[in-house]
Amino acid sequence: MTGGVAPLAAAGFSLGDPFDVGLAFLGVVLVAAVAALPHEHERAYSVAVLYIAVGAVLGLGLRLYDRGPLDPIDDHLLLQRVSEAAMVLALFATGLRLRRRLTLRGWSSPIRLLGFAMVATIAAVAAWGAGPMGLSLGAAVALGAALAPTDPVLAGGLGVGPPGAEEEEREAEFALTSEAGLNDGLGVPFVVLGTLIAAEGGTGWLGKWIGTEVLYGAAGGLLFGGVLGYLFGQVTFALRRRGLLVPELDGWLGVAGALLIYGAAQALDLYGFLAVLAGGVGFRQQEFEHAYNRRVHDGAEVVKTFAELVALALFGAMLTWGDFGAPGAAGWLLVPLLIVVIRPLLVFLSLAGTPLTPRDRVYLAWFGVKGIASLNYLALIVGAGAFPAAEEGKVAWTIMAAVLVSVVVHGLTATPLVKRLR
Repeated sequence: MTGGVAPLAAAGFSLGDPFDVGLAFLGVVLVAAVAALPHEHERAYSVAVLYIAVGAVLGLGLRLYDRGPLDPIDDHLLLQRVSEAAMVLALFATGLRLRRRLTLRGWSSPIRLLGFAMVATIAAVAAWGAGPMGLSLGAAVALGAALAPTDPVLAGGLGVGPPGAEEEEREAEFALTSEAGLNDGLGVPFVVLGTLIAAEGGTGWLGKWIGTEVLYGAAGGLLFGGVLGYLFGQVTFALRRRGLLVPELDGWLGVAGALLIYGAAQALDLYGFLAVLAGGVGFRQQEFEHAYNRRVHDGAEVVKTFAELVALALFGAMLTWGDFGAPGAAGWLLVPLLIVVIRPLLVFLSLAGTPLTPRDRVYLAWFGVKGIASLNYLALIVGAGAFPAAEEGKVAWTIMAAVLVSVVVHGLTATPLVKRLR
């Protein structure tokens, strides 16, 4: 029966209609999300492995229906929009978790991780890309930018708990959460740097990049987002006091705030990811009671979880084993080097002389999660159209390989290692 209207006698049987099967499949994945949501923090992000497996089944179903496989290059715009939605909501929720006052001393750990470890990771990956992988300098820098950040979506289950959480805030967890939020947005200017190098060559790109991307886009995005988030909190809380907003709908304020700040920043050509993180921090700087902050946070967190599921399922549906040959031996070797050597070494160097314990440093060094943020950068790199098809494919599938390995390895080790290191 088609659409539940045409009689069987006229239309005949139409078993396995793709749209109907798709609705049933969507119901299954939503049940998986609802089941996983209450346990996401205690199980870190090992549920991400389940989401990817669900997506792989979806991809197999598309092939059985002769719809053709989804592809990170051909379908990069779809990948960009889905990952973008998950990141926007995750970053606002991350900002709401960061209750520490804005002082250089209080934020010294993430500043070290960003100022040294992240930049050095981009340089190390770019050197490998330009060397053994044979990429051009621009493509190598873009690859480094995509693989350097710690993912804020997947790292959410490893870092600081939600507002009002009873456990004491640990310095290592604060450093991981704040690093994941900030370097996620700061990675985009370096993706742009790679495309500028490819497009312009020489050194003409340097002044343009510093002026428009770093000073205006990044610094301006942080300032704009922080101010707008603070004002958003003032207005909504004032409306609450006057009885114009009911507590039962506080959760939707998290979604509304994230979308408002991100959209306004992007409209001004500011970096929206940085703005929405700063917006969450600005919102949290006000002395609201924990219950209010918690409801606003949880609203963004719930919607983020569903967006995360869709993004990871989409990633799983894009996995085609034949294309994993594109990175070559050098590209595949980069993945364990990044996870086991480059990230740990640079994190230990960046945190030298800090009061963090050896266990804390191991915690930060190991959990350099690669996930949805890297997939978003992949889509941005492909969408820029700045690189030849061969380089584009090598960069894209190296990122896909790194995300797959990271989700599986970090996902399976997260819960036992977190318990042991704590």
